[in-house]
Amino acid sequence: MAVYTEVSDDELALFIGGYDVGALLSYKGIAEGVENTNYLLHTEKGPFFLTLYEKRVAPADLPFFLGLMEHLARARLTPTPVRDRQGRLLRELAGKPAALVTFLEGVWLRRPQPEHCRALGRAMAELHIAGQGFRLRRANALGVGGWRPLYARFQSRADEIAPGLAATIELELDRLESSWPRDLPQGIVHADLFPDNVLFLGNRLSGLIDFYFACIDALSYDIAVTLNAWCFEADHAFNIDKGRALLAGYQSVRPLIAAEREAMPLLARGAALRFLLTRAYDWLHTSSDALVSRKDPAEFVARLAFHRGIRSADQYGLEESSR
Repeated sequence: MAVYTEVSDDELALFIGGYDVGALLSYKGIAEGVENTNYLLHTEKGPFFLTLYEKRVAPADLPFFLGLMEHLARARLTPTPVRDRQGRLLRELAGKPAALVTFLEGVWLRRPQPEHCRALGRAMAELHIAGQGFRLRRANALGVGGWRPLYARFQSRADEIAPGLAATIELELDRLESSWPRDLPQGIVHADLFPDNVLFLGNRLSGLIDFYFACIDALSYDIAVTLNAWCFEADHAFNIDKGRALLAGYQSVRPLIAAEREAMPLLARGAALRFLLTRAYDWLHTSSDALVSRKDPAEFVARLAFHRGIRSADQYGLEESSR
């Protein structure tokens, strides 16, 4: 979440007038994340989130994202996109595509514990099962086939982030492109389930947010993303208690098959590279005057190095299903 596009009071009041949410009372920009412009609004009928979609989000993908959120909201996994008085989920504001979404109570955790990881594992498996009923499709634009083109956009500057990073990335691309598994169970994945996209009320998970990387991919790739996002400490050490809890929570709802277990080290390595690449690109290209928090790509240099030494999913804490 971030603020790239400023919206005037008059523009916003006119926009909100198209919904049955009452008059606009107040609003403020949200300065976290790197993808879109977000505002927290308060109207006579309560709080809402407003998102203006910036250049990285393709307008053609928005019906998929918003439709998926509406679908998953029926399973109580996400906030609900709000339809305007004409039944539209998507409108335009300040020259950008825009959508209004219900406010979801909860906070994201700066220091998640194993019990939070277990709850996330269960919710992710529930998402994967609920997603089977969603009929729209979207390929993963940031899957293995998109990594080399993205890298090419900052290749000449990669070593500004860390000496020797360019050589490391090139070796990883060669390895992952030649070995990436193609026959794992597929379905809807969130693809970006970092702690700031998961809300809790106490120890209870209240919902998942920010589905703007969601797509069709290997379900176990989503697990690999969350291992990277939730199970490393500030000193870059992997916390196997968190890994064990996350994986057990997932398997309590959807047990993994043998091929998914076998592929997990390679998937986790690929997920680390994917976030290294996007963070590196943003680190080098985000405007200094944007109200946005840049994320340090160096974290994923360390995580990638860890995964390169993993030979078995057991080293992440993966146990046989206890279902």
